[in-house]
Amino acid sequence: MADWLANPRNENSPLAGLKVLELARVLAGPWAGQILADLGADVIKVESPEGDNTRIWGPPWVEHGGETTSAYYHACNRGKRGIVADFREEADLARVAKLAAGADVVLENFKPGGLAKFRLDYETLSKSNPALVYCSITGFGQDGPRRDEPGYDFVVQAMSGFMALTGEPEGEPMKMGVSISDLSCGLWAANAVQAALLMRHRTGKGQWIDMSLLDSSVALLANQAMSYLATGENPPRMGNAHAQVSAYGVFPTSDGQVVLAPANDALFRKLLTVLGREDFLADERYATNAARVERRDEVDTLIAEATAQWSREDLLAACATAGIPAGPINEIDQVFADPQVQARGLRLDLDGMPSVRSPFRFSDADLALEAPSPAKGQHD
Repeated sequence: MADWLANPRNENSPLAGLKVLELARVLAGPWAGQILADLGADVIKVESPEGDNTRIWGPPWVEHGGETTSAYYHACNRGKRGIVADFREEADLARVAKLAAGADVVLENFKPGGLAKFRLDYETLSKSNPALVYCSITGFGQDGPRRDEPGYDFVVQAMSGFMALTGEPEGEPMKMGVSISDLSCGLWAANAVQAALLMRHRTGKGQWIDMSLLDSSVALLANQAMSYLATGENPPRMGNAHAQVSAYGVFPTSDGQVVLAPANDALFRKLLTVLGREDFLADERYATNAARVERRDEVDTLIAEATAQWSREDLLAACATAGIPAGPINEIDQVFADPQVQARGLRLDLDGMPSVRSPFRFSDADLALEAPSPAKGQHD
């Protein structure tokens, strides 16, 4: 059996000494677990004999340690230890229950009530471990009319309003290029776990955290939600335009496209100067953001005609010098070739396994980035 005391993490990591039992698979739960592992927690991932579903979500595939596994699996399981348990076997259930009794945190993403029949639910485990922080991640939460429905990222992107807001105005609704509902729920969950741990420090008691993909996604609607709540009208799908800012979008150059984001009046005036269109500096039609939003098409045409005369690199360099927010539209290979990304060390190599560094940086703490994802049952 995995022993909590047999895996010392980097003692200078923020969560060093924290014991996390992960009864989760696919993305939202494992993403939360990976965040906690990167911060120094000892995370034990429990898989069924069949393994986490994402192990076979390929291609692409990764060969590592004599095992062929999908790249997807390795995106969200870094730094954990892995054991296999068959919940149909009493000995394996006892093994997992013993780990839970010594854990600070349990992460799980079974359907509501799904772990009660295995005596691995919060009510059961908290009796022997009242300090336990138990985080449940589901599609729709522990209550409400949809509680028992399966929750998948694509479905929740559609239900939450994300897809209605994404895509070209005359095109069909589009999902995002990453599983934003799963990933945001994992981020919210990791934040909630740490908040509950701080509260436990004050009260001595753990608690049950109820996280859902739908709740997490609706919470991310931010200014778009407030636009609806303030007006009663649905915000339109606007492609790459910004609902409240102009000029702000994708513009052409002689050899490619760039993103320009002069998000206030001063920056817009700087952009006009860089583009050699000082003749519009005193034009009241474009003097304020509110006026530019009213004339969005005119403004976009004005800027596009000017940027088309520039090469991409020359325009980006001129904007950087002037302090105007601007950037290239990178393919993923260009992202990892970017000097800033390289300077920040965002690509990792963990025992020959490539990975992406968590973005946390502390003045007096280190991340625990010692190991790639575990092979199935690696630490049995």
